[in-house]
Amino acid sequence: MADELEPLLSRDFDRDSLVALRREVERRSEQEGLAGLALYRFVVAVNEITTNAVRHGGGSGRLSLWKGPGRLRCEVTDRGGGLPAGAEQAPAPPSTAANGRGLLLARHGASRIDVRSGADGTSVVLEVNCP
Repeated sequence: MADELEPLLSRDFDRDSLVALRREVERRSEQEGLAGLALYRFVVAVNEITTNAVRHGGGSGRLSLWKGPGRLRCEVTDRGGGLPAGAEQAPAPPSTAANGRGLLLARHGASRIDVRSGADGTSVVLEVNCP
């Protein structure tokens, strides 16, 4: 399936480059036809995953964005120690909690999400339908 995807963006990132990366993902996604609420949700989803990579995945990561027929795909990878067991299916945190909603928000902003995690890092693939 990767052969039908066209690369749009590939960047290493850290805490200092998150804001610029978010803007670039938004701009590229908009250029590919994503608009309105779908654009907002996708950008929030990507931002949550990149922020998680910085906070919990070793301080940095790599983002790759592709377009395919009727979709955008974004992969965020880090070299952290992996997610704790059960973190992918954890329920939403209490409304009073200050953190813990990253994966939940990402799930709401993508048509599909795939999380793979192990001792050598985590990879999160987000996909959204677009015109």
